[in-house]
Amino acid sequence: MSETCSHNCSECGSECSERTAPQSRIEKLNATSSVKKVIGVVSGKGGVGKSLVTALLAAKMQKKGYQTAVLDADITGPSIPKVFGIHGRTLGTDDGILPAVTKRGTKIMSVNLLLENDTDPVVWRGPIIAGAVKQFWTDVVWGDVDYMFVDMPPGTGDVPLTVFQSLPVDGIIVVTSPQELVEMIVGKAVKMAEKMNVPVLGIVENMSYFECPTCHDRHEIFGSSHVEQLAQDYQIDSVAKLPIASEIAALCDSGKIEEIQGDWLDEIADKLSD
Repeated sequence: MSETCSHNCSECGSECSERTAPQSRIEKLNATSSVKKVIGVVSGKGGVGKSLVTALLAAKMQKKGYQTAVLDADITGPSIPKVFGIHGRTLGTDDGILPAVTKRGTKIMSVNLLLENDTDPVVWRGPIIAGAVKQFWTDVVWGDVDYMFVDMPPGTGDVPLTVFQSLPVDGIIVVTSPQELVEMIVGKAVKMAEKMNVPVLGIVENMSYFECPTCHDRHEIFGSSHVEQLAQDYQIDSVAKLPIASEIAALCDSGKIEEIQGDWLDEIADKLSD
């Protein structure tokens, strides 16, 4: 113990045998900002539609009258600016980096908004990527935000761990697809959240079915859905299924995700509003 010890462990950064209070690893939000809820959107593997679900939830909650934001933590594979139709580079002030704002008011921060060209690769090692995610929290002038959705990279590596430890995450949404292989991967993501004491608020199965536009019969292109059983196994209350639909893909490709109409995520959005 230091001779100058104040006996207030919560204000001390030193490690000593007399420490009585654990140190929080949560990073301080930008001083000009206020974020009420932080929701992580995770998947155990890539290609299941995590960014799609992140953007749809942000757009839906914005339509419900909340101020939403998306922190794109998928540093090496950012797609959030594209689906919202955001191009160009962001600006900065003395207070920090200014987020981009979509047509309907959702605030966006992604590494693609800092690159000279959208197609420039981000060839960074893990610690630098994790540091960039922290800076999106600490250095961006978010203003007042009701719901911030964090689009995480797939897996359970450096960046998801950094988000769980450095941001005050209130809960996560797990994104999956019908393939049986994904069931095992979902388990890994859920168990990681449990270890970090972060509640799982819902599970979304993307590419769940194709609905015939003529007869409206549903066809399970990638096999039978197991999402209800997954939700039961892991005691997840809210479940949603997203269809395979060409209009969804077309609106995402044209940067008009805010124009997508559908009630698929209503149950999860209602749970977030509770």
